[in-house]
Amino acid sequence: MPLVAPFRTSFGTETARDVLLVRVVTPDAEGWGECVAMSEPLYSPEYVDGAAEVIRRFLLPALPGSLGANDVARALEPIKGHRMAKAALETAILDAQLRAAGESFGQFLGAARTRVPCGVSVGIMDSVPQLLDAVAGYLDEGYVRIKLKIEPGWDVEPVRAVRERFGDDVLLQVDANAAYALTDARHLARLDPFDLLLIEQPLANDDLVQHAALAPRLKTPICLDESIESAEHAAAAIALGSCSIVNIKPGRIGGYLEARRIHDLCRANGVAVWCGGMLETGLGRAANVALAALPGFTLPGDTSGSRRYYATDVTEPFELVDGHLEVPAGPGLGVEPIPSVLDEVTTATEWITL
Repeated sequence: MPLVAPFRTSFGTETARDVLLVRVVTPDAEGWGECVAMSEPLYSPEYVDGAAEVIRRFLLPALPGSLGANDVARALEPIKGHRMAKAALETAILDAQLRAAGESFGQFLGAARTRVPCGVSVGIMDSVPQLLDAVAGYLDEGYVRIKLKIEPGWDVEPVRAVRERFGDDVLLQVDANAAYALTDARHLARLDPFDLLLIEQPLANDDLVQHAALAPRLKTPICLDESIESAEHAAAAIALGSCSIVNIKPGRIGGYLEARRIHDLCRANGVAVWCGGMLETGLGRAANVALAALPGFTLPGDTSGSRRYYATDVTEPFELVDGHLEVPAGPGLGVEPIPSVLDEVTTATEWITL
């Protein structure tokens, strides 16, 4: 799936996405799940070919012949890691289960709204004028929050430029993707005057302790993303004071049931959450929008419209209306692939019968 424009972060530049879809067919219905793993293990240890292999060799054989989505995580628990692969499989099973029951993802998860406010993630640009043009375009489209990707050498000046150009009323946050160290604390504090909603994942994903040390040295709230892989990680981060906000990415943490557990934990502890994105197609976006409608999601997420990333989506496109996306109301995900589009972009298929 080619992206409409290159998307650059501190760990690399993407121009296309190699998408792994899992389709589960039961006697009563069929369901779809999308794996968010990238082509190379740069963002996380998982990558798309490895996810396909672990599903084929280990995850599917571990499933009993008949089970509900609530049983998937328990059945797959002996297999360590591979949360993205597990999430894709669990989501497809859950989608089939809900379609058979005539229940939507939003109803099942506990959605409290019929539409959700949308932010947009803006990658690292070649120049500040190029960045300002991009931000202007997204604000004109109606996005209610802007997230800027940052890295050493591309942080204070781009943020200052956006604030000066668009004013203090724009909801603005930054995402470092673990590009800094605790020794950069004084430099990161230079972002404090810009009244940011948060700074996302400034330090290494496996270091809750240093995030806890950084938090009191900044006025800007710290949000954790890559550090949170489970409800247990979220509980540890909250107990240590490593963050005051959590970005929940269902496709990265093992699925939507684990995402709901993290949501419930954070809500009980007064920690704000929002729904992050992984360049999903309409299939993954449908489930993310449903999750983002839960009551604890009080900040706009990265649930952008389809055309933010793809000229042609594999489903009917999600269109931004007044800065919001509608939560699909149909059974399961409420969307499904358009056969002609799916055929055009599919490079390989494999059927496994259990």
